[in-house]
Amino acid sequence: MKIVMRIGQLLPVDGYFVRLQEALPENFLQSLTHLYQPLIGPEALMLYQTLINEVPLQEESTPQTHHTLMNYLMLPLDQIYEARRKLEAIGLLRTYKKQDDGMTIYTYDLQSPYDPNSFFEDAMFSSLLYHYIGSQKFDRLKDFFTVEVQPEVGENITADFQEVFQTTETASLVQVAAGEEVMVEEDGTVDFEWLEHMLKQRMIPVHRILTKDNRKLITQMLVLYDLESFEIDKAIIWSLTEENHLDREEFKQACHDIYRAKNDNKPIRLIPKTETSINQQTDKKPLTREELLIQELETISPKQLLEDLSSGNFASEQDMKLISDVMTTQGLPAPVMNVLIHYVLLQTNMKLSRAYIEKIASHWSRAKLKTAKEAMNFAKQERANYEKAKARRKGGYQKVASKDIIPDWYKAGKHKEKPKESQSIDMNEEQRKVAQLLKQFSEGN
Repeated sequence: MKIVMRIGQLLPVDGYFVRLQEALPENFLQSLTHLYQPLIGPEALMLYQTLINEVPLQEESTPQTHHTLMNYLMLPLDQIYEARRKLEAIGLLRTYKKQDDGMTIYTYDLQSPYDPNSFFEDAMFSSLLYHYIGSQKFDRLKDFFTVEVQPEVGENITADFQEVFQTTETASLVQVAAGEEVMVEEDGTVDFEWLEHMLKQRMIPVHRILTKDNRKLITQMLVLYDLESFEIDKAIIWSLTEENHLDREEFKQACHDIYRAKNDNKPIRLIPKTETSINQQTDKKPLTREELLIQELETISPKQLLEDLSSGNFASEQDMKLISDVMTTQGLPAPVMNVLIHYVLLQTNMKLSRAYIEKIASHWSRAKLKTAKEAMNFAKQERANYEKAKARRKGGYQKVASKDIIPDWYKAGKHKEKPKESQSIDMNEEQRKVAQLLKQFSEGN
């Protein structure tokens, strides 16, 4: 999968300057060749080395053009652009862009690579290298590098890791986690308040688990393996010592085991995200009520959904425990769980029946549903099959198919008593929007 450049994203006539503001480690070439190259490939490494060697040759007031790089590297501009973004994502380059007298000028701010010791101490980079080169080569390199080694440009447009890479073919641009709160924000950070809450529920000392170093490790493993919050929570519990400390190696192994289980033992790889797919996910606006509802169910947490459906009242501890248990045992992603919650509430007069929800969750888990849209289509098909079977038992024919995109089970709540205005007075604007959308969709208006 290659990064597809938009027309005009980078032109051969665009100028560039190169800066190197810090000394490189003594053995930086060994780090680049043996540690970074397996992750980013030879073209990105060649671009980095070319830019380094241009620093002493460039003129202060006259930028080079990207046509020069094309000649040096013997690569087309789209491959140079892809290599640049890989360097940005891996932390070897910061890119700045400005306009100067009608010319686009880039400043490439080269970053020093990790020295080997620092590289192996970084949980994410060392784990990636392990997956790429295997245990035997990894151990040899680690043993070899055990000796300690001496140690105004425009808008920052440097791409970060999550903008360029994903580790699974189906990883979405914005990761949404399961559980009480949204675990991963759009900037790729982890909502540790959710983890603190889950640890406190189990009477586990938070200060021992969520240390500064462990928070970094948790964030890296979540991004690396594209995990959801209930999976991170499970990995933490598996990795606790008898003294309730986090065994970091056990935690990394637990995250890897979860990844392998959900991805059929596929090897982990850095998959460049296509800019076209990113733009489509960012720019496309839903056109129908169903698309609007799917968008909400993909991004909202189960806790927020329950509160929206109850006019902003807090979700009960009992309901949240039920949802957490089901998600943990059946491994349902948050969007699928949201559809299941709404389906069950409409079928059971707004009550969460444990037996009923566990029965359906087990069925949906076996169907390997991953998104809200898949869950909605699956529920509609199951409902249609049920109605057909019911009609056959009666010995007659009953029309069950409809061109209407609204599933029958969403109309089941039409008779529900509408919330009084006083019930929603404390709801914020987002809650009102979601609650109204769910209400309209349920009633088929």
